[in-house]
Amino acid sequence: MGLGPYLEAVMSIYYQKSFQRSFGTFPLNGDALLGAIDAAVQVGFRAFDTAQMYGNEAATGEALAASGIGRQDLCITTKVMAENFSDARFLVSVEQSLKDLRMDHVDVLLVHWPPADGDITPSLQQLQKAQERGLTRHIGVSNYTVTMMQKAVQVLDVPIVTNQVEFHPLLDQTVLMKGANALGIPLSAYCAIARGEVFRRPLLSEIGLEYGKSAAQIALRWTLQKGVSVNVMSTRPANIAANFDIMDFTLSNVDMARIDELTRENHRIVNKSLAPFAPDFD
Repeated sequence: MGLGPYLEAVMSIYYQKSFQRSFGTFPLNGDALLGAIDAAVQVGFRAFDTAQMYGNEAATGEALAASGIGRQDLCITTKVMAENFSDARFLVSVEQSLKDLRMDHVDVLLVHWPPADGDITPSLQQLQKAQERGLTRHIGVSNYTVTMMQKAVQVLDVPIVTNQVEFHPLLDQTVLMKGANALGIPLSAYCAIARGEVFRRPLLSEIGLEYGKSAAQIALRWTLQKGVSVNVMSTRPANIAANFDIMDFTLSNVDMARIDELTRENHRIVNKSLAPFAPDFD
């Protein structure tokens, strides 16, 4: 498949400034989630990320329904967990997700993890069926390696609008980025501030002083300038606002290169000790 269809699909979501910053909902639920989404909406977030595995699709739907934001102004992503990859359960589970979210479709539907047996074809075929049935506008993957992305492009007849992966300045994702770029598949970042580890790296704070920004804002801006959309979560209104406020400055090439050096640490958070079912990442 040529890059034309990919670029057309990607332009509809991930190149829009309002959707380059997504509010993540893991591991929130209940009142904490309702309050966080309310604060996120107030500062301008319009893209929201949830998943079956998080167990909070219903609370996310409740919060978004109460927000007063029109559905056409939202970009909603959810993910199908591996337990629902069978032909009998996949589409049924997506329909339940939509019921919980109080929506007739999501904007992006992802497979959350590659299946344990390594055969990605069946779940990808079900993912495409979900799109064909109008349950989602676009489809994508998460935690896929380069080899898996190459296979996915061969299996699917429709564009993959993203591969959601761990991405932050403390992890070297050069191989994955090179492979994704060659296929025309944009990356989107989870653990975008390395679960707070960025605050323990003096360089990011030092660079932040030059721009009047925090270490987290510098890390997020670095990711955006790599061409990767960010997915961030906080329950504190001040931090939620700061995570959104990253579009009014540009890191210089020199500062980007300085931050690039931090990736040599290869500090991966989501590894097999945390997720035994994780693939052998690139």
